[in-house]
This record gives sequence, C-alpha cells and structure tokens, in this order.
Amino acid sequence: MNDNDTKRLSRLTAILTQLQTKRLLTSTALANKFGVSVRTIYRDIRALEQAGVPIITEDGKGYTLMEGYRVPPVMFTEAQANALIMAEQLVLKNKDTSFIKDYTEAIDKIKAVLKYNIQDKANLLSERTRFDQNINRERNSNNLSDLQFALTNFRLTKIEYTNEKEQTTSRIIEPFALLSTENWLLVAYCRLRKEFRYFRLDRIKKLEILSDKFEPHGMTLQEYFDTYH
Repeated sequence: MNDNDTKRLSRLTAILTQLQTKRLLTSTALANKFGVSVRTIYRDIRALEQAGVPIITEDGKGYTLMEGYRVPPVMFTEAQANALIMAEQLVLKNKDTSFIKDYTEAIDKIKAVLKYNIQDKANLLSERTRFDQNINRERNSNNLSDLQFALTNFRLTKIEYTNEKEQTTSRIIEPFALLSTENWLLVAYCRLRKEFRYFRLDRIKKLEILSDKFEPHGMTLQEYFDTYH
C-alpha cells in the first residue's frame, strides 16, 4: 500500500467518523476539513457506499447516515455526553497542540457512538459553550503526546533544551511525570546532570524518542515529591 492509498484509507475512516458525529455534512465542508477537492469527496462517498455504508444523499443539503447504522461499544447518558463536551472546552485552553489534536479526535470518535438525539444536544452544547481565554490562546508546545508515549513505554528521549539563560544543551532523559501548571512541566531523570530535573515543554526545541528503553523508576509521583522536595 503506497502513501496515497494509506492517506485515502485514513480519510475514508475519518469521513465515516464525521458522518457518525454530525447529523448532516456537505461535500464542501468535508473537502475543506480534509484539504481535498469536492470531486475527491464525491469519489470517497461512492467508495463508502460501495463498501456497504448506507449513506443518504439529501439534494442540496448534504450527506447523512441511515439511522441505526452503528454498533456502539459504549452508550453514554446525556449527562455523561455533556460532561465530555465541557471537558473538551477546557482542553481547548491547553497550551500543547498535540494534546488538543489527540483529544478532539477522541471526542469525535466518542460523539460518533452517541444516539442522534443526544448527539444533537452535545453538538449544540459544544457550539454554545466557551471558557475565558480559550480563544487565540498562545500554543507554545507540541511535544506532550510524544512524551506521554515515552513515559508510558519507558523509552529514552533525546531533547534539545534551552534554559532560562537561553543556553541550549542536548540531553538524554528518562521521562517520569507530567505536571500541568501555567506551562506543562516534565519531570525526568537527566543523564547529563545525573539527577531528576524539571523541563518546561515550551523550552524543548527538538525531541526524539529513542528505541532504547530505561529501567522504570520504582516510585510513585507522591514518593518523588516526598523524596526530592
């Protein structure tokens, strides 16, 4: 499978998720979302139909899925759905772009398994809810998702880090914990300094997850605080 096939398969899956998330979608909206032509969306919709997906075309309005076309693994109550939408708005205040992307994609998948009546209410709440400071807020890091992977898989990570004195060094670190403050902070064992250090994510200029693993640190985050503070 070449890159174009992979991209198309990914887009088809995403279109199906979008169709399950929204009641009605236009070809123009889909084309804009995925950065392709309207003609490409026509071909994608035809491919989904040929694969047996019951897509209904409403002339002049757009596409929708036949009611009942879903096998939801989990059912959410209206209150649970609303709580997730409120959490989505809080996430939009986050300063890390990778975290926002991962969360919003997850929310799309969650919305896709909601019943239509709850789905409509969730979409309405999403449109009508805003928290202060979540618009035009500076995004100053995009490494959170990679660091979460490195932390949970005990992978050594190489970073280019600039300190408060504007001095840049290359470090090999063992990610241990992530703290949400005004800026995201990483707690990691630094092999250069041979001790645990705090690293601000917005000061990590380059990050590479290495194939080598490190020995997990046998303590909890609270034990770390008790030991090192």
